[in-house]
Parts: sequence; structure tokens; C-alpha cells
Amino acid sequence: QAEADSNYYNISLHMYPIWQNDTKAKWLYVEQAIYTAQDKPYRQRVYKLTKEGGLYKSYVYTLKEEAKFVGAWKTPELFNLIDQDALELRSGCEVVLKRVGKNHYKGETGEKSCESTLRGAAYATSIVELRDDEVLSWDQGWDWQGNQVWGATEGAYVFKKTRSPF
Repeated sequence: QAEADSNYYNISLHMYPIWQNDTKAKWLYVEQAIYTAQDKPYRQRVYKLTKEGGLYKSYVYTLKEEAKFVGAWKTPELFNLIDQDALELRSGCEVVLKRVGKNHYKGETGEKSCESTLRGAAYATSIVELRDDEVLSWDQGWDWQGNQVWGATEGAYVFKKTRSPF
């Protein structure tokens, strides 16, 4: 995508399951970075995925000690060091997903529910689409007047799913 369109940066997205014994939710460690600077991720999160009625919700958590887990997807045993008490819920930032086909889900955050102060934003929005072979993610920051202050302007980033060599 970045090679074909200069509006997009070359971004890597790593997702790794954690706490797989939890029968009520699926948990993922997520790390995003500029491809050439993967040792300096700009986003580290833990997602808690639940099924609530006919909807799926992806709750977003930050880590209190992010630096300890940079690149942990290369050494999965590090995830055993993450304690749920070390997480902080980003209230209002959950993505509500609906199944729209076999292995195909679409969802988004509430309109102005996810507070953000990044680069002068008042709130952030996320639109997500999950397919068999890719994840589409469009994150944007907005000021209170509705002006976009960060994020892609043309559409979602498209991440092709691969299996980790680690």
C-alpha cells in the first residue's frame, strides 16, 4: 500500500495472542511501528475481544510499562510477564464489530467516545474491518471543531495477514 500510494506510511502491525486460557475472552498484544523502526513502536496495546449478544467488542488497553514489551512478539514468553493489573482500559475506545459474512467483520468506535490528546486531538475514531487474509484499520484524531489533526485521510491502512516466523 505504501509503495503504491505516498499518502500512506510503510507500517508493520504485529498481533499475538496472550492469556489463551481465558474462556470468556480472547486477548491480543498489538504493536505498530514504522517498518524501518520496528524497535520504536508508536503504539502498543492489549485488546480484549468478547462476544456480547450478536456483536463482538474489542476493548483497548494500554500497558503501564510499554518499554518492557517492545518486540515481545519475537519472544512470546515475555507475554507471561504481562499482568492484567498492568493494563489501563481506554474507556470509550472499544470497537463494536458485526459479522457481515464468513470470517468477515466490520466495526467502529463510538462517534466521539474515545478521548485523545495526541497532536492536538480531542477524540479519536477507529474503523476496522477483519477478513480472512487482511485487517483494515483507519484511525483518525479530531479536534472539537471536527477538524482532522492526525491519521490517514484517504482510507484505511490495509495489513496483509502473515504468520510470524518466531
